[in-house]
Amino acid sequence: MKNFLVGLLIGCTIFTMGALAANSDGQGMKKAKAMGNYRAVPASNAEIIQDGKNKMYCPVCGMTLPMFYKTNHAASENGHTHQYCSIVCAVEDSVKNGKKLTNYKVVDNTTLKFIDSKKAFFVVGSKKPGTMSVVSKYAFGTKTAAQKFATQNGGKIMNFEELYKMVEDSLEKDMKATAMRQSKAATMGEKIYNKMCKKTDKRFTSVADAKSFLTTSGICGKIKGKKHQQVALFLSNKK
Repeated sequence: MKNFLVGLLIGCTIFTMGALAANSDGQGMKKAKAMGNYRAVPASNAEIIQDGKNKMYCPVCGMTLPMFYKTNHAASENGHTHQYCSIVCAVEDSVKNGKKLTNYKVVDNTTLKFIDSKKAFFVVGSKKPGTMSVVSKYAFGTKTAAQKFATQNGGKIMNFEELYKMVEDSLEKDMKATAMRQSKAATMGEKIYNKMCKKTDKRFTSVADAKSFLTTSGICGKIKGKKHQQVALFLSNKK
């Protein structure tokens, strides 16, 4: 009986690992890890519609876009597309940074493709995690899909105009909370930088710019994830 149970356990383990590999194009473990964050998708599944060396990062907060893909928004300015980790960053870029944004788009959580924000149905305040705000906001291309998500996860359905106004009204509060989190992260980033990175005198205009530099220069090795963000926050605020 003992030998049978051991054999069964080994067989199940092999099957599980094989299934991951079969469904992952050789990146099963990476995909499984990415799926641990509800908002994330593997980078290969994310539609990146902005360009430039910093295209994988939110231009406002520097967050890696595929890691928050299900809350991604995008908008145009003078013929250029900006892609954001969240509507909070999009509104901040417009209201606080003075960018005249048009042609708003959002990721449809059903198809994982960008759609016109004005045609989307937003589930606001569900139990799923929010991005740059305590209140979560997920978009769907159909009201039926939005209602199903809300039934399963809670939340209220809004249109884009209602959502934008709500975010605009709570922007100062959200920005203050973000500043506190980023300050703590930057402090940790300084410790990581001093411990594992080669030093640089380069200065950066944004967190996204610092993240791109860390990736291409390799001064911190193959730094990824939270450490990548923390060091970039430190470097982008370095005088």
